[in-house]
Formats: sequence, structure tokens, C-alpha cells
Amino acid sequence: MPELSTIFSADGMLARNIPDYRPRTQQLEMAQAIACAIENQEILVAEAGTGTGKTFAYLVPALLSGGKVILSTGTKTLQDQLFQRDIPTIRAALKVPVTVALLKGRVNYICHYHLERTLNSDHVHFANRTEVKYLNLIERYANTSSHGDKSGLDKVPEQAAIWQHVTSTRENCLGSDCPHYRQCFVMEARKRALSADMIVVNHHLFFADVMLRDEGLSELLPACNTVIFDEAHQLPEVASLFFGESISTGQIATLVRDTHTEALLVAREFTPLFDALAAAEKAALDILPIITEKHARLSFATAVQRPGFSEARQVLQEKLVQLASLLETQAVRSQELQNCWLRAQAILNKIRQWHEQSESGKIISWIETYSQSLQFNTTPLSIAETFSRQLSTTVRAWIFTSATLSVKKDFSHYNRMMGMVEAKTASWDSPFDFPNQALLYVPTQLPDPNTQYYTESIIQAVLPVIKASRGRAFILCTSLRNMQQIHELLQDAFEQEQLEYPLLLQGEETRSALLNQFRKLGNAVLVGSQSFWEGVDVRGRALSLVIIDRLPFASPDDPVLSARIEKYTQEGRNAFMEYQLPHAIINLKQGAGRLIRDEYDRGVLMICDPRLISKPYGKRVWQSLPPMKRTRDLDEVTHFLATV
Repeated sequence: MPELSTIFSADGMLARNIPDYRPRTQQLEMAQAIACAIENQEILVAEAGTGTGKTFAYLVPALLSGGKVILSTGTKTLQDQLFQRDIPTIRAALKVPVTVALLKGRVNYICHYHLERTLNSDHVHFANRTEVKYLNLIERYANTSSHGDKSGLDKVPEQAAIWQHVTSTRENCLGSDCPHYRQCFVMEARKRALSADMIVVNHHLFFADVMLRDEGLSELLPACNTVIFDEAHQLPEVASLFFGESISTGQIATLVRDTHTEALLVAREFTPLFDALAAAEKAALDILPIITEKHARLSFATAVQRPGFSEARQVLQEKLVQLASLLETQAVRSQELQNCWLRAQAILNKIRQWHEQSESGKIISWIETYSQSLQFNTTPLSIAETFSRQLSTTVRAWIFTSATLSVKKDFSHYNRMMGMVEAKTASWDSPFDFPNQALLYVPTQLPDPNTQYYTESIIQAVLPVIKASRGRAFILCTSLRNMQQIHELLQDAFEQEQLEYPLLLQGEETRSALLNQFRKLGNAVLVGSQSFWEGVDVRGRALSLVIIDRLPFASPDDPVLSARIEKYTQEGRNAFMEYQLPHAIINLKQGAGRLIRDEYDRGVLMICDPRLISKPYGKRVWQSLPPMKRTRDLDEVTHFLATV
């Protein structure tokens, strides 16, 4: 491998080939640590503050390593950015002949089989003419595209309902029995990945592949020498999702729909099957109104205490047994019906397991409700053992990097969750001048966040700061309920005080559309929740104030958190200090990271929660944030913002 200090120098290959490149000591040190980990096939957990240039720091040694590399990101947006912009830039600068492939989950690719069936079906009903127009656009795109990735068709929104009719899932894919197998976009993407030197995936696809290997099915991703996780702070949650199981009433409805469509074609005279489909669909619908809370998470114990829930779940299971039994008798009629039979069995098994595993000491059974569906979930109490097993199956380098992995440079919380006791760790501070670029403000006289009028008090505290900032603010909320309430109260306050700052709300448009609008307006106030805490980059004067409503502690009522707290307590450990607080600090660092995005940004971080000052753990919280000057004086904040 060429000398990295030369490559990253002021007159090195990067500086000569990339406009505006500037050498950073932290970036070089990080690249050297990653190169060492790759060479020695080690596990490295690397935290790099905003502005370090961690993308170049891992790409350069990865591209020069000579081995096969899997690069996994937290979002498809970053995945596309790496594949389309960052990797080609570095590869050209280094002049290395490395082949690169982009691989996403199958739901991102048009399926020729399901597209053809939708075009020819008399049973697919569209909500409006727009969906029909979208279908025609998709048909033309499928005939001309070389990759079939739906992100390449920007005229059809990513969330459009039509996509579920023209893409496949692992459950309804016909595999090698598909008449379009030779032209399959998913299979072509996998072939490119198998032959490439570097494969860019996302965390969801990576862990889906891990679970497929565990089940003995064919691998989605090839064996490799190095795995690099960017946005690695997301891994514990993603791994918990994939190391567990889930099944929703929506998936049952989709099975019913697909089976009904196929049965009309090949088993129209077999009326018992249609009766069983109607019964299963009714059973899935009947369970919904029993849990009245929407967008809620309930433990197994709480759910089964609801009158009628256990009975309704049992009826659903019985109707699925009947449906699966009838489908087995008809499976020979077509490959599609056989596939539906296998799906029905899989759904039935998950419903059974949800109930049977509730007594397990290692599995948490719980439900989550949405506006139109209910999901049965099982989650491992800990992912450490399972993930540790994945790390040890094959000798290779594992690199975990993010801006937020530690608490005051202590990685024990993250490493313990991921089962990486022997991992090497390293941390590099941001090169930005935080003491002069940013101010941390905690207002005085705010009540405890658990008091009744806390949100109203926040509005009184933030209004003068928003005025001083002349809009140009994010308000990051710890829950959707808080977000809605703050938005409503702020709307009233703006009207009363005749403030004309545009007020934007998460959910009114897509995140990218809201961000474009925010940047363009230049004086807007955007109220958001989890979607805006990370992965958002607004540079310059448009964002000069980030307000956080309270410390982002997860709700102790959450069934997964509650079970994990109980485990810590049973082991005689302090769940709050060892689990809840570190988790909250890492989340807070993500939100705070929205403020200063380059060396010219200046602004105020306002954290409304008085516990930052009043509680003994508060010092540990603010000491984990970048080294901003701290104040509780509104006049000092006003004066600072006047210069921004």
C-alpha cells in the first residue's frame, strides 16, 4: 500500500485531483488506523467528529487494500452518494482499477414478472389515474434501464403505492422458476456484486444476508476481506430488528390479495379457498380495534391483558392454519400458489412463535400498532452473542465508524451491545473551532420535563431566541407527539406576535423536499422528530440555531427497553448509567451535530432540558458534546446570533 501520508499531503494525489481538498491531521491518522486494521484483519471502532473527512479516510485504504470490501451505510441516500460521487472521485484520484457494485434490497428493483402481471391483470384496482400514469412510466423505464433501480425513475415517488405491485419480496419471488429469471434486475445486481472488488450495501441488506446465511440459504453478498460500516451507531437497532422476527396484519392482507389474484386464474372453482381467504382477512382486521392506541409499542404482558386480544390472536392463528392447509392441496396448480402456501406457513409460524417465545428469557415478545395495521415482534434481549458469532465466523477486518459512538471517548457501551469486547477503539475530534463557532445555551427557569406545562414553557423560552436568530432554526423533538404539540403552540405564538418566519413540519412533504424548501427560504423554522436528528446537512446561514426539546431518553414504557432494564437490574447493574444514559448521549450528539457542518458555520445549540444542569449526570452529557462555549444568559445568546 502506498504511503498514506504522501497521498493525504498538501501536494499529494488527493490534493492534485480533487478541487478544494485540504489535508487534515485527523483524517490521515484515521486512514492509517484503518489501513492497519485491514492489514492485520482486526476489529476497529473509530469515532470521527464532524469535518474529519471520515469518508475519504476509509475509502483510500479500502480501495488500496487489494482485497474484496463490503461497505455498508445507514441509508440508501448515503449508499447512492458513495457509489455515484465519493468512490469514483477517490478511485480516479488514486488511479486504481477497482471495480465497484451497488447492491440494494430486492424491493428497490422492478420485477419483470410482477410488472407483467399487474399490466395484464383485471383485479388490480388503482386509487387514482396518477397510479395508472406511474405504471406506464415504470413499464417504459423497465424496458430501457440497465439496472431497474427505482431510484433512477424520479418521476414516480418512492412511496407511491404502485411500487408494491411491480417489485418483489423474498416471500413472493419465484426465484429460478420465474419466466423472467434471465432478465431479473435483482439477479443482475447480485452478479455484478459477486464479481466486484467493492460492494456498496446498506445495513438492512447486510443483516438480511447475515440471517439468510444463518438459515442455510444462498448468500446475497460474497465472502470478503474487509467490512466497513459507516453510520455504525445505527447497527444495534438494525441488528435487533433482523436478529428478531416480525409479522404484520398488513403482510397477511398482502398474502390474501396475492393468493386471491392467482386463485382466480388457476383455481376459480375451488370455493373453499376463497372462503378461507375471507376468513383470514377478517381475523386480521378484527384484531386491530382491540388495541386502541395507534403508533404505540406494547409488551406481550400488556397486550394479552386487553380484553379479547388473546382470543382474537388465537382465531387468527386458526384461520391461518385452515388457509395453509387448503393452499397445500392447491399448490400443484401453479408456482405462484405454491409460493403462497409457503408464505402462509411462514406467517403462521411467526404468529405461533410470538406467543410461544414470550416465556423465553432471551426473547422479548411485543406488538407495535400503526394507523392501519398491527405488527407482532420478537426481539432478542441482547444482540451481543449473535453478532459476536458473526464476527468470528471468518477472519477479516471489521471497521465501525461514525461521529457518535462513544461517551466522553469511552466506547464500552457500544462495544458491549455489539459483543466486541476485544475491539480496538480510536477517536478523533472535529477540526472545527467549536469554542468560537458555536454556543451551547441552556435557559434558566424551565420546569422539570415531566411537569404538565413543560411544552408551553419551552415555547416561552425559544421565542426570543428564534427572534434573535431571525428564524433559521431546527427544533428537534424527542417524539412525534411533542413535535405536533410544539408546532401547534409555535404556530399560535407566531400569529400572536406577528412573526413571519415560515414554519415547516416533518411529514408535510418528504424530508428532501422540506430540506430544499428550508435552504431556499433562508429564514424558516423547521419542527421535526427522529428523521431530522441525523443524516441532515444544512450548511451556511440558513441554519444558525438548533433547539432540542429535551434529553433524548427512550421511554421506559418501551417493551424492549423495559426488558433490557430489568435484565441489568437482575444482574445487579445500574441500567440507567450503563445503558439508558449512554444511549441518550449518543442520540443527543447526533442531534447536536446538525448545527456546525463546515469551518465557516456559526450558530447556537439550545438544549431546553434543565436536567443538563440540575442532575449529577448532566456534566457527563455536556462533556460528551463538542467543546462549545456554554451560557445560560439570553443576552449573550442574542448578541452571538446578531453576528451570525
